[in-house]
Amino acid sequence: MKNKEYLSFIKMIEYIDKSIKYTEGYTFEQFEKDDKTIDATIFTISQIGELVKNISKETMDKYTNIEWNMIKGLRNRIVHDYEGISLKSIWFIINNDIVQLKEDIETILNTEKED
Repeated sequence: MKNKEYLSFIKMIEYIDKSIKYTEGYTFEQFEKDDKTIDATIFTISQIGELVKNISKETMDKYTNIEWNMIKGLRNRIVHDYEGISLKSIWFIINNDIVQLKEDIETILNTEKED
């Protein structure tokens, strides 16, 4: 694994941890009323999508369990249609998908370290 790719995975984990920390203890109703938390959380999610650009095609092909194109697509929707982003979708991602993504990235880092 190239250094840039490795560092991108580390940074993704940092952004995942931030998004979890920002919303910890919140209900959806609290989240949707807190503009600072919304902005911070959406920013971290967009940064994860931006970092996917540094992941090689070989890595993406090897780890097809991760929806790489969906992650990049969400980043593009955030950047180009911020007002059109569904807060319920963001909330679902934070509470359902992002923890799994972190586990998958940690698996990649541990597996690739062994190679």
